[in-house]
Amino acid sequence: MIKKESKLLVVDDNIDYVNFIRRALDAEDYKLSIALDGNTAIEKAAKENPDLVLLDLKLPDLDGEEVLGRMKQDNKDITVVVITGYGDDQVAMDMMKKGAIDFLTKPIEPQILIKAIKNALEIREAQQEDKQLELYPSLDRFFPFFAHEIRNPLHAISGALTIIQRRSNLGDEVLAQSINIINEEIQHLNEFVQECLNFVRPPNKVRFVEVDINEVIHVVINIITHIFERESNTVRVVTEMDPSLPKIYSNYEEIKQAFLNIVKNAYEAMPKGGELMIRTIQKSDPPNYIQIIFADTGVGVKKEAIPSLFDPFFTTKPLGTGLGLAVCRRIIAERNNGKILIESEEGKGTTVIVKLPFDHPSEESPEKSDGI
Repeated sequence: MIKKESKLLVVDDNIDYVNFIRRALDAEDYKLSIALDGNTAIEKAAKENPDLVLLDLKLPDLDGEEVLGRMKQDNKDITVVVITGYGDDQVAMDMMKKGAIDFLTKPIEPQILIKAIKNALEIREAQQEDKQLELYPSLDRFFPFFAHEIRNPLHAISGALTIIQRRSNLGDEVLAQSINIINEEIQHLNEFVQECLNFVRPPNKVRFVEVDINEVIHVVINIITHIFERESNTVRVVTEMDPSLPKIYSNYEEIKQAFLNIVKNAYEAMPKGGELMIRTIQKSDPPNYIQIIFADTGVGVKKEAIPSLFDPFFTTKPLGTGLGLAVCRRIIAERNNGKILIESEEGKGTTVIVKLPFDHPSEESPEKSDGI
């Protein structure tokens, strides 16, 4: 829904056309500001931050292209509809390539003007509502192509490498090490592509069932000790499970994935060994919830980096994808109405606190759509 009293900046040196726009929009709930030349328009756009600019291309001091360019320099997200004379359609199309959202050709019918303004404002609102969330659909369209283009050559490289490995001199230690490095990098790229796909293409519907959090944690520990077989000799995992913990209503696989990501981060933060404490607690303070604490004695995170840890593609690790904690937040906060918090001190370790409600949900909850 378009917000009430949207601000419009009308840029046109023809006062008759300015008055025409005023009359056409008289019944609409818009606040109009007028600029009769390009320089004034640029100043007003910067000062007033309008929701929409109606920009005539023929101005006495500057041409419309320069005005648009300078407005975009000041605010790359500014929404502009250009107005052109009859026969200037190609110019208008060029302006759209430079960032205008639409164009109108004089003479303009009042109903066409109103419709164009509403459409432009709706587009602007969609862009401004949540840029972070709006990234996902666009990535959703892009990533299948991206994954295909990345994975095909990776499969070819992997196949060729297997042949080289079979035919190589088994006694050549340098060659063997080089082949292992290439194999590891192929695996890393494959994992990165899969994580990206998992993040931008969450399932439309998720089946919710009763989930035993203590059981999930035991499964996660078993999985992680196989993944980090070598590190498991130096990392001590201590658990304190509340045996009376109530079950929650959630998706088992998603909760397991979120906990795996958290525990994997903890292991990677302790390359020289350390301790990971996992504790489950039932909290009866309204609203009722389960608290799961993951506390490691790893390298920790700089204080200034903590606010960005849940941002997609932000990572403090040399080989990290920056998607693990973003996925955790989506699962815990968006899908389960829970909370995930991080406390960390560089050189001392990191604590991740997960809070999940256990009140039995409504009948509609067994299947939830994305973004609850």
